[in-house]
Parts: sequence; structure tokens; C-alpha cells
Amino acid sequence: MQHFPIPDFEHKICAPADLPARIAKLPQPVVFTNGCFDILHRGHVTYLAQARALGGSLVLALNTDASVKRQGKGDDRPINCLENRLAVIAALQSVDVVTWFDEDTPANLIELVQPQVLVKGGDWAVENIVGAKETQARGGKVVSIAFDHPTSTTQTLAKIREAQA
Repeated sequence: MQHFPIPDFEHKICAPADLPARIAKLPQPVVFTNGCFDILHRGHVTYLAQARALGGSLVLALNTDASVKRQGKGDDRPINCLENRLAVIAALQSVDVVTWFDEDTPANLIELVQPQVLVKGGDWAVENIVGAKETQARGGKVVSIAFDHPTSTTQTLAKIREAQA
């Protein structure tokens, strides 16, 4: 069996404590978004490309497995563990840095990153986005991106389960 070096994209994975040093080296403005990104689909990759286009670099924070479970999406969620979700997201061209948070919201991480642009999907009104007030108070921009391809991991799993029944 041939062994290969760690793929370059794995270097995009960054522990939360190391974010300030990593972010200081990123092209500005920094765009920040977050979510579960459990089973990656077209809606996810389109959204992330659109978010990345709003700035010089994109930082994505994933909910840890425990944080996903607390969201009540189902006992079997996430389907993919954090380590695997981090690697898949890191492989995307639109993502410059991927990290994680264990709290119910990314509020503390947003304050650590202090992005110039804070982004969520179209199911979030700007005034309801966690960290919006703080980002705007720093002179940053908050954007809710409309869904071009409305789908979800929950819908995908329902379809799979229906086919198995």
C-alpha cells in the first residue's frame, strides 16, 4: 500500500485557539459563516461560493457533533462526524479556513474572528443572525444570502429513508 502526504486542503483546518494568528495572514475583508454542513449538497457549495465572493477570504465554523445534536435535527445527526465534515469542507476551493465551535451559537467565535462580513443563508433575517449587532457596531456588514438551490440535509435524509421503507 502506497502512503501519500497529507493533502494540502487539510492545512485549512484550524483549531479555534489558533484563529487570530491564521486570520491575520488572510486576504481582507474576512467573511465568516457557520453551520452543520452534515451531508454536503449543491445548496451548500453554491452558498459558500457566494459567501466567499463577498470578501477576500472565507472562514467557516462548523458545529461540533454535540452542538448539532442539541439543535434537535434527529437522534442520528450528524451523519458525518466533525473530523470528516472538517476535511470535506476544507477541500472546497471557496473555503480558506475551517474551524469549529461547541456552543449552541458561534457568538464567541465571531467575536474572536471579528469578520468584516458576517453571512448566513436566506432562512435567517439579518436582524436575527447571531453576531449581527456586534459586527455592524464594528463597521462590518451582515448579509443573508437567498437560496438558489433550496434543499437540505434533512430533506435528503427523508428521501433516503423513504426509499428504504
